[in-house]
This record gives sequence, structure tokens and C-alpha cells, in this order.
Amino acid sequence: MKTMTCLQLGGACDKPFRANTFEEIAEMSKQHGMEMFQQQDAAHLAAIKKVQVMMSVPGAMEKWYETKRQEFESLPES
Repeated sequence: MKTMTCLQLGGACDKPFRANTFEEIAEMSKQHGMEMFQQQDAAHLAAIKKVQVMMSVPGAMEKWYETKRQEFESLPES
């Protein structure tokens, strides 16, 4: 298992996510983001806005995703 925080994944807090694959951790982060959106958490709303802006640039989201995947792969097992 590997651990990444919300902040490492582009979010706004230190909540840890633990998973065996990057896809699993990305899904956990997505669910957390949706919960924070529903709660209207200001810090997370700002982070979500940054992602939305990035998504408007062709290829930027794919590049970001691949960078985060590489970061996950380089982490030690925990």
C-alpha cells in the first residue's frame, strides 16, 4: 500500500488516502472532493476551481494525472 494526502493530489488538506494502485487513490480523492464540495469547504472549493481551470487547457489534465501517477509509483510501500 502507498499513501498520498489530499494536498499531494491537488486538494486542500492533509487527509491521507491509502491504496494499492493510483486509480484507487484517485477515486478516493475524487470522493473526498465531492464530500468537501457538498459541505462547501472554502479551501477545497478553491482547489476544485484550480482543477476546473486546468481542465480547460487541452492536455493539461492528462499531463497532471500522469505526473501524479509517477509520484505515486515512486512512493515507498507503507
